Amino acid sequence: MSDSEQSKPTVRFVTVGEDYSGQRLDNFLTRELKGVPRTRLYKALRKGEIRVNKGRVKADYRLAAGDKVRIPPLRTPAPSEPPKVPRYWAAQLGERVVYEDGSLLVINKPSGLAVHGGSGLNYGMIECLRQLRPEDRYLELVHRLDRDTSGLIMVARKASALRELHRQLREDRVDKRYLALVPGKWPRNLRKVEAPLEKNTLKSGERMVRVSREGKPSITEFSVVERFDRATLVQAKPVTGRTHQIRVHALHAGFPLLGDAKYGSEKGEQLCRELGLKRLFLHAHELRFKLPGVGRLELQAPLDEDLEMALEKLRN
Repeated sequence: MSDSEQSKPTVRFVTVGEDYSGQRLDNFLTRELKGVPRTRLYKALRKGEIRVNKGRVKADYRLAAGDKVRIPPLRTPAPSEPPKVPRYWAAQLGERVVYEDGSLLVINKPSGLAVHGGSGLNYGMIECLRQLRPEDRYLELVHRLDRDTSGLIMVARKASALRELHRQLREDRVDKRYLALVPGKWPRNLRKVEAPLEKNTLKSGERMVRVSREGKPSITEFSVVERFDRATLVQAKPVTGRTHQIRVHALHAGFPLLGDAKYGSEKGEQLCRELGLKRLFLHAHELRFKLPGVGRLELQAPLDEDLEMALEKLRN
């Protein structure tokens, strides 16, 4: 056998250990295939190049200890310096740590920052944190928030914390509450929206979510927090955790969120201009869960200044 044949990259089979049980497959792959763009990973999953236990799976598949992952020899780009964290985001994240211990970070994520890089983005919140905190050898997202949504997001500092919090998320033991502003008068008796959601990719490549009989079961609970002449501040509790769930369920109920570029309305756009609101009014303001060795945590993040200013204009 020639030297070139010996050095030729081959398919690998990786057995998932306990430390990565419960982790999403795409996040696992970014560690196993460092440098490979996420778009290439997703393409490999769609084509069946990457398999788990000899079967095709989706990017959001949750790994279990003992799973065997087939990993093809995907090409990686030439090594380069990691993207430099802009000073603005570095300063923002440094000031927005809500909770920290040896196993967990909870950040009040600013609006406009994606949780991770990909789809044309060189960096996201997790990449920023890894550069800002080089002493942390393990930093993994526990869950996600949309790019334009602000508020509380958990980042595990230990694999054991990631596994435990993923278990609680699967069993609906993590209580997540959001504040959202909608135009009009939200009915007090409209306390639950139950409508299946389906992801859809438009010809332009933009990803949208819609209510569809073929979609996944989805439930969001709503309650009125404060009423104004032309708008209502509501609290939303997602019982399930689908992409864009609160935004699409609010739209389905006839009350698209203010500042929502994907699912908003002309009426909402007009009110946003009057209020000077230039972003999505959706904020993850409360988290309740149990952390091993610590006990029950109840964390809150106040509304950002621009959201509070919009509410003050409505009150006045």
